[in-house]
Amino acid sequence: MASPNPPPQSNSDYDLSQPLNPSTAVGLRQGLTSYGDAHFSLFLRKVFIKALGYSEEALSRPIIGIVNTYSSFNPCHANIPQLLEAVKRGVHLAGGLAVDFPTISLHESFASPTSMYLRNLMSMDTEEMIRAQPVDSVVLIGGCDKTTPAQLMGGISANKPILHLVTGPMMPGSHKGVRIGACTDCRSNWAAYRAGQMDIEEIAAVNEELAPSAGTCGVMGTASTMACLLVALGLMPLAGASAAAVSSARLRIAEETGGNAVRAAGEERLRPQKLLSRDSFLNAITVLQAIGGSTNAVVHLMAIINRHPGLDGEPITLETIDEMGRHTPLLVDLKPSGEGYMTDFHASGGMAALLVQLRPLLKLNAMTISGRTLGEEIDLAPKLGPEVGGPNSVISLFDRPLYPSSALVILRGNLAPGGAIIKASASKDRGLLHHRGQAVVFSSAADLAARIDSPDLAVTADSVLILQNIGPIGHPGMPEAGLIPIPRKLAAQGVTDMLRISDGRMSGTAGGTVVLHVSPEAAVVESPLGAVRDGDWVVLDVERRLLKVEVWEEELARRTAERRMVEVDDAARKGPRKVRGYRGLYVKHVNQAERGADFDFLRADGEL
Repeated sequence: MASPNPPPQSNSDYDLSQPLNPSTAVGLRQGLTSYGDAHFSLFLRKVFIKALGYSEEALSRPIIGIVNTYSSFNPCHANIPQLLEAVKRGVHLAGGLAVDFPTISLHESFASPTSMYLRNLMSMDTEEMIRAQPVDSVVLIGGCDKTTPAQLMGGISANKPILHLVTGPMMPGSHKGVRIGACTDCRSNWAAYRAGQMDIEEIAAVNEELAPSAGTCGVMGTASTMACLLVALGLMPLAGASAAAVSSARLRIAEETGGNAVRAAGEERLRPQKLLSRDSFLNAITVLQAIGGSTNAVVHLMAIINRHPGLDGEPITLETIDEMGRHTPLLVDLKPSGEGYMTDFHASGGMAALLVQLRPLLKLNAMTISGRTLGEEIDLAPKLGPEVGGPNSVISLFDRPLYPSSALVILRGNLAPGGAIIKASASKDRGLLHHRGQAVVFSSAADLAARIDSPDLAVTADSVLILQNIGPIGHPGMPEAGLIPIPRKLAAQGVTDMLRISDGRMSGTAGGTVVLHVSPEAAVVESPLGAVRDGDWVVLDVERRLLKVEVWEEELARRTAERRMVEVDDAARKGPRKVRGYRGLYVKHVNQAERGADFDFLRADGEL
């Protein structure tokens, strides 16, 4: 790929006889601030950029923006200062000018009420900063769960060439000679502590080892899942998903990304709305199923897809994800669906080795940000790591999978007319994938916290735990509370899994028989989930893709009418509810989970 022609230098920029054409402008001449005089706008821009010491020679080069999401509240992004320097080195070696700028930074554990609540805000920040500033292409540095989808959502909408650089997974720690790592082992060890199998001193010692280095969670959680999907979409080098955050390989990938950004600058065919096709997204879905990826990736993918103004062929829906899962085996043995860590995946050859196995299912002609097809990238990738399917590899052969198909399953039924999702491959008790039990209902996260460990809770191991009002609107922000803890009295008896259902999410690092993203959410008056009551019989049949409550349709309608009357009475008694700021915008405009929980006006077809 050729770099864009440099803009005119020095005095020619001030030649009033030469019009400045914003439609063909590159570098410093694009997106001029409006002062009513384009030449003066460029003159003033140069006045101020030169205050930073830039020369005319530097300013004549393609300008590569680097999104800096460093924050002292974000340990997943602790290595960004080093990555920034490496990206800049790659940009400058390739003849570009690197200019970094900040955006919002999100960390899962340091965002109230939840980072998902702020994902759309970060996407807006990313989109507007890319649009507003004179960049010819952009490197998006991120890592923590909601960061990379927010950046991709904003990048697609801004539609300048974008290249992703993830911060990379952390290293695993050790406790009593056993490897542990955030955050699947966070949950399993906490469950053991709740069950009385571990004392307070031991859980404190475990706390010291679960996140022993900078980087994202070291299992196939949401961060690692999204990193793998970025490779499948063609927006990142094949090695970019798995190299450890603290490795020299991660810095070399950063340098490579900087050089790639210069080569992508000004290339119309590499703008995301042209580069990303329906085939690109189908490849991402294939990889999602094959890695046993995070359920969160489904809601993110639907938001990302809906930012695209047009995909060839039929729309991509939840049914597309389910149908592709029926033909895609689970090949990667990582927690929470398996046993390994991301460092094992990288040592096994990472995405390059996986894509070779998935080749029969992939759309190999899908383009990548390098200007080559995905098939060409796979052919060019060095074949590293041990023999696939061997004792030292966490990647299985295509015809000898860990799980035959459908790691992620989409459910429908009268309890979830808008859809729901379950990570079948992460179920601890496969018998629960076909289960009928009576509902034990919690009306909110606060109600759950107050009653889950009560010795008087009317619950058995066969009960179905249902948590309402943790959906996009109900909480708001769809928190990762869907992994309802096993009631303490049952945990003490050795119960490790139960069927759990909610309209919220769970961490990609979590496992168990957990149904999530039930739509419409309970906060919507017409939601069947909101009408479920203690003692109702609930049926899950994964093979039939069925989630239902055994209540007559007339009874559900009666309960819905009763809920509607309560809502009307509450509104009349309390008056109109006033919600200010971003929360008001969020509650008014957020979509349901099957549409990605994005804002309606941010979709490609959206209007405010």
